[in-house]
Amino acid sequence: MKHKKQLLYIILLVACMVLLFSMPVLASELTEAEVEQAVAEQGKEAVTGNVFIWFLCAIAFLKVSQKIDSFMASLGINVGNTGGNMMAELLIAGRSLAGAMHLKGGGSGGSGYRKSGSPGDAAVGGNFLSGGLAGSVGRQTERSAVNNVTGYTENSSIGSAMYHSSLNKGGDFANNVISNIAQGNYSQVGSIKGEEAEKAFISYMGMKEDKDTPLPVYTNMEIGGGRMTGTETTEDSGSREFALYHADQYVAPTPGTYDTVQSVDGAAWYKQYAQPTVNKTPYETEDGKVAYHESIVQKLPQAPQRKERI
Repeated sequence: MKHKKQLLYIILLVACMVLLFSMPVLASELTEAEVEQAVAEQGKEAVTGNVFIWFLCAIAFLKVSQKIDSFMASLGINVGNTGGNMMAELLIAGRSLAGAMHLKGGGSGGSGYRKSGSPGDAAVGGNFLSGGLAGSVGRQTERSAVNNVTGYTENSSIGSAMYHSSLNKGGDFANNVISNIAQGNYSQVGSIKGEEAEKAFISYMGMKEDKDTPLPVYTNMEIGGGRMTGTETTEDSGSREFALYHADQYVAPTPGTYDTVQSVDGAAWYKQYAQPTVNKTPYETEDGKVAYHESIVQKLPQAPQRKERI
């Protein structure tokens, strides 16, 4: 009886392996044009049903994998823990798949897909199911992180949890999210502000703590729309306002001096600090004339022109 049970689990394992390797292939081969053609030929309800069945197969695979993991562990074989976060991400993917299947217009002749107005959708592109299930899950997770860090949503999600965990390590996931916001369309994507922006800036610029040279303190930060602005405080220079302009979106700053720096994604940024400027404050003299009190203040130069407006 024991041998039969072991044989059954081995058969299930083989079946799961076949399912595992077939699902990404099927998903990666499915294109938006093919979905539109299928909708035209079979109707939206039929195509949605097919995608739903495919999704249920993915969940079934994870459920069976969990049973196999438990059996392998009972035999003393060390295995990875299947399910958990993967299951939650599949549910996220399922929600994104359901949203993607809503067509524009509502008529039978409609084509294409309805776009959401969230910052995450504007910042993170990608066609329907491009990259397979993993690609769909990854994009949806990144979108939820963008929505959270820009303040569009306050609810905790897998995306926001992954973002903050990655941010503490200066990881690629967090930096990809920051990059999408930093270089995104301000009116659609928004920006990162406050303490979130201060931590994001340090990670995105690849700054590391050094016992000999402590990191500057950043305050009043905002990141978004091709700009990063704030106040930098160091022991040597005190507090100075600064601004960075994405080189692909802005022309080189004039007037004033600037440096060209790189973020961790390889993007070039023009960096300017506040520079000495004469500030004139008018006042009225005893004979009724206007005169000026002049003082030197530190002030950022006027922002350079955006390339698309030239």
